[in-house]
Amino acid sequence: MNINETPIGVLFLLLVILFLMSAFFSGTETALMSLNRYKLKHLSKKNKGAKLAMQLLQKPDRLIGVILIGNNLVNILITQLATYLGFRLGGSAGVAIATGLLTLALLVFAEVTPKTIAALRSEQIALPASYIYVVMLKFAYPLVWVINIIANTVVRLVGVDPNVTDNQSLSPEELKTVVNEASGLIPENHQDMLMRVLDMESTTVEDIMIPRTDISGIDLADDWNDIEEQILRSNFTRLLMYRGSINNIVGFLHLRRILPLFHEGKMDRERFENLISPAHFTPEGVPLTQQLINFQDERRRMSLVVDEYGDIQGLVTLEDILEEIVGQFSTSPANFDYEAKVNEDGSIWIEGAMHIRDINRQLNMELPTDGAKTINGLVTEELGQIPTPGTSILINDYPMEIRKTQNNVIKTLILYPRINDHKRTEETE
Repeated sequence: MNINETPIGVLFLLLVILFLMSAFFSGTETALMSLNRYKLKHLSKKNKGAKLAMQLLQKPDRLIGVILIGNNLVNILITQLATYLGFRLGGSAGVAIATGLLTLALLVFAEVTPKTIAALRSEQIALPASYIYVVMLKFAYPLVWVINIIANTVVRLVGVDPNVTDNQSLSPEELKTVVNEASGLIPENHQDMLMRVLDMESTTVEDIMIPRTDISGIDLADDWNDIEEQILRSNFTRLLMYRGSINNIVGFLHLRRILPLFHEGKMDRERFENLISPAHFTPEGVPLTQQLINFQDERRRMSLVVDEYGDIQGLVTLEDILEEIVGQFSTSPANFDYEAKVNEDGSIWIEGAMHIRDINRQLNMELPTDGAKTINGLVTEELGQIPTPGTSILINDYPMEIRKTQNNVIKTLILYPRINDHKRTEETE
């Protein structure tokens, strides 16, 4: 049948079908490229459409090639058909009108609308479309192969290797963003634990250790009666043993090993010292993730932290690392020494030995953590000298007032709300 004899209604129906095909190619291209690769990998284990989509996306040049071949072919047919319809209905003027209407219709119905829907419903559109593209790729492969050879040659000329794809692994910072964005899907306490785990790689044992000044131990050079008294009054199950100075470490002793001897009245200095286990030492810069592995491999629960000269800087325990993940859970008196106390006026009493990371975490503050580890060290570092009671200082817009010093260290200070935050509160009121 001659096309000139084809009814106008049939031609319009054919034009609509071609528009639908163009919308299909445009929308599915956007949907496939918008798929979340990690979610797709998970879905591919139980959904064949997702598995096919993964296979297509592994060779994006082939997928794009078959989509563009189909889309361009359809758009060319649309242009020719619309031009013919315009000429039959209105002559030369009809062609001009058809061209204008065709441009608008292609933009709205074959580009913007399907791509918008595809971006919002990528899975629902991309997974069923994968079945169609797998079949199309098999039939159109020779043509796609030729086009890709030419296109890849041009790509290499501009200095890009088409065989190298971006690394799809997420960095720790990107993973944190993913966890934060999943706040509606993950319970808040679980989300907090995940964030803490991601922070462990950049946190060292020095950041969480018990400082040397706070380490509780027994000097074996003391009188035996004094040693017995210290053991009986100890709040800890594992005791650090040293001789004369804390830099002369002998080891650790578990109370469970000596209590039976105390009960039987057979305890003396010689038996006592024979039960001491050797101490383990850790450099201060070891990441928490590595230290946790070390504890697992060596079946230990605590280690002494030393600097580059071998001097004792502090003590790190398995409990300290676990609390970095799940938060504070111990009932040991030692864990409650450095709690910040918030007053009614908004000021906060803080112990000088409290870690800056703990202050930031407890009070949602932003004190610098790239230098000193404790608030005492931070203030002393900023002032360049040991402050006297009553001295005030401003750090990161947080006013601080030293209230008590002892033995050249800050014992307590008062920290006030951030100046900018206070101003914003007044402006809001």
